[in-house]
Amino acid sequence: MRRVLKIGGRAQGDPQLIRQLVAALAKGDSVAVVHGGGDEVSALQRRLGMEPQFRGGRRVTSAEDLEIVRMVLSGATNKRLVAQLLSAGVQAVGLSGEDAGLITARITDADYGLVGGDIAAKTALLTHLWSGGWLPVISPVGRDADDPNGGGLNVNGDDAAAAIAAALRADELLLIADVPGVLDGSGAVIPMLDGVAALALVANGVAKGGMAAKLEAGALALRGGVGRVRVGDLRAITDAAAGTRLVLSPVSV
Repeated sequence: MRRVLKIGGRAQGDPQLIRQLVAALAKGDSVAVVHGGGDEVSALQRRLGMEPQFRGGRRVTSAEDLEIVRMVLSGATNKRLVAQLLSAGVQAVGLSGEDAGLITARITDADYGLVGGDIAAKTALLTHLWSGGWLPVISPVGRDADDPNGGGLNVNGDDAAAAIAAALRADELLLIADVPGVLDGSGAVIPMLDGVAALALVANGVAKGGMAAKLEAGALALRGGVGRVRVGDLRAITDAAAGTRLVLSPVSV
C-alpha cells in the first residue's frame, strides 16, 4: 500500500508520532512523509524582527522569508525528524522538494509572493528510495518552474503532499492535524465529508485557516486519482477508521 502522510508542525512535537510511524511501516506500507513547521518559521521570523503574514491559511512569502523557510523546513525541522526516526531504527532520509526536482511549482498569485501553485511532482526518486527500504521525509520547498535559474518557492505542505500523492497514484493521503478530524459546529468529528459540504464549512467559517487549506488539498488529491483521503490526528496513522474521510461526490443518506 502506498501512503503519503502530511504531518503538521504541532503534531511533530507529540511523542506518539515516531511510534505511530514505526507501526505503520511494520505493516509493510510504502510511506512518504511530507512535513510542515510553520510555527517554527513564524517564531524565527519574529526573533528576527519580522511579522508573519497569512491569507486563507497560506503564508505570504518574500525573498527574505523564503530563506527562513528553507533554514527551518529543509534544515532544522527536516533533520530533527529524520534523526528521531533513525534513532527508532527507521531507514529515513531527508529531502527538500528542491532535490532532484521533486516538487515544481509556479507563482499563480503574486499577492502571496514566492509561494507556489500549479504544483507538480516527479516521484522517480521516491520509488527508488522505497525499493531500497528507505522512508523519504520531505520538506515542502519547491523549484520555480518559470525561473531559468531554478529559484525556490514556498509550497503549502498540504498542497505538496496532495501533488506527491497524485503523482504516486497513492492508495491514501493522510493529512494529520492537531484535531481528530474535521469538526462540525458542535466540535464533533464528521466521519465523511463530500465536496459540497466541505465548501459549506469553509463558507460559514466552521473550517478556516489551516483546515480550509486541508480540505482544498484533499479535493485536489482526489481529482488527481488518489484512492482515499483522510484528515485526522496521529491515531489515524494506524487506525483506518479514524478521522474524516473526504470524498468528491455528495454522500448518499
